Amino acid sequence: MDDARLAKFEAAYNQAYGQITAYAARRCDSPQDAADVVAETFTVAWRRVDELPEGAEATLWLYGVARKVLANHFRGDNRRRARTAELDADLVDLYGHSPDTEVELDAIGRAFRSLPADDRELLSLLAWEGLEREEIAKVLGLSRNAVRIRLHRARRRLSRALAAAGVHVTAESRLVPAERPL
Repeated sequence: MDDARLAKFEAAYNQAYGQITAYAARRCDSPQDAADVVAETFTVAWRRVDELPEGAEATLWLYGVARKVLANHFRGDNRRRARTAELDADLVDLYGHSPDTEVELDAIGRAFRSLPADDRELLSLLAWEGLEREEIAKVLGLSRNAVRIRLHRARRRLSRALAAAGVHVTAESRLVPAERPL
């Protein structure tokens, strides 16, 4: 590999490693699975370094690669479904009785997981990864307008799922229990 291609890969790796690792960690049940996803993502980048864009575009390209690596990972791993309940219990134990909130995180988690996978991915890219609509469009290979429409629909479906779970969102975007008067 020549110096220019190596430098291009190293620049993308140094720029995006933390973001791609966080992306994978939030979507995998274990740190080992996340590490595998990150390793495979950068292996693909290494093999396809000539297709790797420059600068900030490289990070978005790597998000797209990581997304596909995750899809392959989940397709072959049915045990994830059984472990979701265990993770939910751990999260409720850790955060369910926080003095900062009275919201049942278990209900929120169930509502989120009840959404279609495409909605979960779109909302996750926005909320967890902090991507803008234009960036999400590049990651998902969609137009900005398609992202805007899908995001609106995903939010509406999440709102309905939260309401069905007994969680309501106020105008200030704070979550409150359904039985508590507003």
